[in-house]
Amino acid sequence: MQPVISIRQLTKTYASGHPALQPIDLDIHKGEIFALLGPNGAGKTTLISIVCGIVNPGSGQVLVGGHDIVRDYRAARGMIGLVPQELFNDAFESVWATVRFSRGLFGKPRNDAFLEQLLRDLSLWEKRDARIFELSGGMKRRVMIAKALSHEPQILFLDEPTAGVDVELRRDMWEMVRGLRERGVTIILTTHYIEEAEEMADRIGVIRQGQLVLVQDKATLMQQLGKKQLSLQLQHPLAAIPAELASYPLELSEDGQELVYTFDAQQEHTGIAELLKRLAEHDIDFKDLQTRQSSLEEIFVSLVHSHDVANGEHA
Repeated sequence: MQPVISIRQLTKTYASGHPALQPIDLDIHKGEIFALLGPNGAGKTTLISIVCGIVNPGSGQVLVGGHDIVRDYRAARGMIGLVPQELFNDAFESVWATVRFSRGLFGKPRNDAFLEQLLRDLSLWEKRDARIFELSGGMKRRVMIAKALSHEPQILFLDEPTAGVDVELRRDMWEMVRGLRERGVTIILTTHYIEEAEEMADRIGVIRQGQLVLVQDKATLMQQLGKKQLSLQLQHPLAAIPAELASYPLELSEDGQELVYTFDAQQEHTGIAELLKRLAEHDIDFKDLQTRQSSLEEIFVSLVHSHDVANGEHA
């Protein structure tokens, strides 16, 4: 199946000489939620801005729905809705006028029923006659989303969509995102809230210093890189791990009350049964045990750190 967005050998170097993007290859599929993760200055916003036609690419090619973003800008841009990180609104226009105007910019025929439902979905209908400057920050963010969706785009970019917004808006936004995906809309988001990517995304891309460090299905990523840990709450504290158990990847808590065993859940033999047998042989009893798996945040931090080490950087 042809990707809805196809990026090939895309680069961008700013006038200062800073290489914002090094050659990037990426395909994004119709109807998926793709999360782009990376620290500040990694190139997330530059990448999105190029695809959306806001920033000119250095070299390479970007196709949106088969349309080249440079040669066929209007067709490509018409497929895209963008909710930028910064708020830009016509402060003295009403909510209704702003959204209607935004739809008209893309040459879409008038459809007041669609816009009414859109404003209702975003809890904006009661504010439709209010001027933008009268709204709270959260309401202004909702207007930005309404503008981005006013022309019924097939692709929606969300650049740090929930940064600084209230819990209610965050919840409403993700309900809306799920509904859009059910209708076949492709969602690309950048976020610092890694737990949101963990909950929402189908695939994860990690970008660091303008390079795509990794692109992977979220479930596969967490299976491959997510270590599991078995925590044993001991009946009696240990002063140290017995030398006979030194070959096991064990850690002892400072108070000696807990043993933590790290293992790869993908391996056929986790070693847990043998470990428990060896503990019993050394009269090490435990009163409780639990397992946990690495979160996406821990995986992300590990990936970024390993990339820094590979490039000779130090904290």
